[in-house]
Amino acid sequence: MHMIRQILELKNRAVLSISPEASVVEAITLMASHGVGALLVMDGDRLAGIVSERDYARKVLLMQRRSETTRVEEIMTASVITVSPGVRAHEGLEIMTERHIRHLPVVEAGKVIGVVSIGDLVKSVIESQKTLIADLERYVRG
Repeated sequence: MHMIRQILELKNRAVLSISPEASVVEAITLMASHGVGALLVMDGDRLAGIVSERDYARKVLLMQRRSETTRVEEIMTASVITVSPGVRAHEGLEIMTERHIRHLPVVEAGKVIGVVSIGDLVKSVIESQKTLIADLERYVRG
């Protein structure tokens, strides 16, 4: 089973982030231009929160707020769930499923080193299961 560190090594490690003071329209524009559903909210080197398309839909659109004047810090999730790079993919999936989240920042020695999505982890678990099945089939055939 893959560790989150291995998953990060295979993907683009660029961590997309935005400042808490930025407008929501800036955040949504950045997400759209990079094809991602969430951004880390960074106050310098400190992880201040995470903002997602879901936050936008629920806290801006449904509440009829203006994207241009609403700041990211007003809608972000401040209590961010993180994992270390030594966590296994299936453990990350369990965390995401239990907490109903889709993005998991990876933190090592107090610094953000990447983000994994639920899709990244599902793909890794499926690859591991395919390998295990192939190994078992070879074993059974002798």
